[in-house]
Amino acid sequence: MTAKAFASTGDLGPKEITFKEIGPDLYAFTAQGDPNTGVIVGDDGCIVFDAQATPAMAKDVISRVKSVTDKPIKYVVLSHYHAVRVLGASAYQAQGVVASLETRRLIAERGKQDWDSEYGRFPRLFQDAESIPGLTWPNMAFATEMSLWLGKREVKLLHLGAGHTSGDIVAWVPDAEVMFTGDLIEYHSACYCGDAHLREWPTTLDEIKAFDPRAVAPGRGDALVGTQTVNEAIAMTRDFVTNLYGTAELSVARGRSLKETMAATREVMDPKFSSFAIYEHCLPFNVSRAYDEASGIDDPIIWTDKRDREMWAALQG
Repeated sequence: MTAKAFASTGDLGPKEITFKEIGPDLYAFTAQGDPNTGVIVGDDGCIVFDAQATPAMAKDVISRVKSVTDKPIKYVVLSHYHAVRVLGASAYQAQGVVASLETRRLIAERGKQDWDSEYGRFPRLFQDAESIPGLTWPNMAFATEMSLWLGKREVKLLHLGAGHTSGDIVAWVPDAEVMFTGDLIEYHSACYCGDAHLREWPTTLDEIKAFDPRAVAPGRGDALVGTQTVNEAIAMTRDFVTNLYGTAELSVARGRSLKETMAATREVMDPKFSSFAIYEHCLPFNVSRAYDEASGIDDPIIWTDKRDREMWAALQG
């Protein structure tokens, strides 16, 4: 059997970018399973929700923004701390870089290790990596909720609970009933769960569903327009994380090893999810985190480029 290329190091082909209006002056920048970016246009400026991995890649977002408005980008909002989402923030020259206080804490605790780790996993996503000036530090942060105003348009930023990380936030635009969720929701893309809080994630999805959004820009996958499609994506995400954690919980209860848990997870999840974007990349990291959480390790262990490859080698075959 041919050894699988590490993470996404074998995924080097270009992705087709779509820039779609999902509500009045609200846009989703998507790229076939690559990290998405949201754009919110108000009366006197714009918000970019998630920044891309490098300033060079952020310039593609900026060009799409300029195609629909000449208003300045006032704020960059970070849904969470992962490098592929945040390290392009400097390109926007925004007055405010906004995140949850928990995300700011995680950047301080593990941001540099995460940068090195993700660069090793996703070389294609780090175009012109030399353009990254350093870690992205929020200069505005909040505990549970804050509002940004673009003239008359209010954008509510909410930390509804843990899921993909402990610091995830969403952006809710009340006048349009549209939400930008980051990686709390994925659509036909695997959820990356290496830093997840899997027991809490479904509860956070319930919080999102209670808003009954008309449209959602998910973290990966196509933009979701219409409540039926939104609810399908929420159900799909819930199914993914509950299957993953449930298998790990049962494996730990039965005294299985991590490698045995990997095999058990494949039996359950491959038939449903193996066609999803980045599934094979995510699976070893997902199983490792699920096994840890089911074993009572509440705070995700920090991934490093060295730990990544050691774990990957141990779980193949």
